Amino acid sequence: MENSTEPDERRLTAVVHAAFFLLLCSSFARFLTRDQGGVRTGWVVALFAAFLLLYVLGHFLAPPPRAGTPPTVRHLAWLGSVSAVWVALLALAPSATWCAMPLLFAGLYALPPRIAVPLAAVLTALVVVSEVRVAQGALNPNMVVAPPAVAAVATAVFVHLQRQASRQRAIVDDLLRTRRDLAATERRAGVLAERQRLSSEIHDTLAQGLSSQRMLLQAAERVWETDPDAARAHIGRAADITSRSLAEARRFVHDLAPADLAENALPTALSSLAERESGPGLTVGFRLDGDVGPLPERIEAALLRIAQGALANVREHSAATRAALTLTCLDDQISLDVADNGRGFDTAALPTEPDRTRGHGLPAMRIRAHQSGGTLTVESTPGEGTVVSAAIPLTRNKPSAPQKAQTLKEVAT
Repeated sequence: MENSTEPDERRLTAVVHAAFFLLLCSSFARFLTRDQGGVRTGWVVALFAAFLLLYVLGHFLAPPPRAGTPPTVRHLAWLGSVSAVWVALLALAPSATWCAMPLLFAGLYALPPRIAVPLAAVLTALVVVSEVRVAQGALNPNMVVAPPAVAAVATAVFVHLQRQASRQRAIVDDLLRTRRDLAATERRAGVLAERQRLSSEIHDTLAQGLSSQRMLLQAAERVWETDPDAARAHIGRAADITSRSLAEARRFVHDLAPADLAENALPTALSSLAERESGPGLTVGFRLDGDVGPLPERIEAALLRIAQGALANVREHSAATRAALTLTCLDDQISLDVADNGRGFDTAALPTEPDRTRGHGLPAMRIRAHQSGGTLTVESTPGEGTVVSAAIPLTRNKPSAPQKAQTLKEVAT
């Protein structure tokens, strides 16, 4: 207990030490006033001194174990030695009877209950025998009943407190282990989320830019001999895409917003995106419904990335000739719809995880929408085009939502 930093344990230790010294002094005083005499006096005084010295040195050289830990061999040796001296002292001077209390406490504190309880019984029996041995006149029943009763109560309370403390330690250890597991899980989730974010950023910026450059360079190569002007136009567009991809890469490294949003609001960025994606074989239009107002950067970035991903899918997979971006601003939400008049597909066959062989596509767009607190839906039928809708709630008053899916299809066709 000396090595414990708990205030309650320090106070308990101080009380036990004070009780020991008071009992020892009382026992020694009684011996000097009532029991001394004969050749045994010197031995008794020596045993009292040895008992005191062992008790004091034991708490410095063989301190008791911390709560919940097994006792050391040194402490067990000290407990056995001081108990042996007390038994010898008790045989010569019954006045030392009540010095058994500190020994009882030390044994209950350091030993497991299966050993501490028999030790308490032995000490109590020695106390009863000593009391009966020096009794004069008729036997007082309290001499036989009181010590076992006191020892039984003290032992039961102490064992109960020890078991309660063990259960509390188990609960605390469980909580600490759970907290460590939770922290590790959160770290893993953070790593996975950051990895997903990085892969989505790369897919929506660099990968799409490289894909567009490859298509333009291939187109330039096909018409290099027959139509040099068209080839140069393709190369010029590829150079523009290279510049934008480089700007995106630099902002990506510095964890900044998309380059299109650096100096422009979301509607302007979407209009510029529609203009860039328009070209031979595909016309992309943009329409704004409602007043956008200021939006959080994360929502603007998410909607722009969703638009980029959706148009990349239109360009690569839909064989569409027309597409439309529509940004609809309501009081309680903002939504982005990307509609095309392409070949369409069966939505039941949509992947739920990113395709590592081709890219992230719709699963990545859905993740972006969810991370902003919104949803992403896909409406498509083979031969009838596709509508991708992302809706993100805003903390504003709630009006009725317009029916816009049919209008978007009409714009696309």
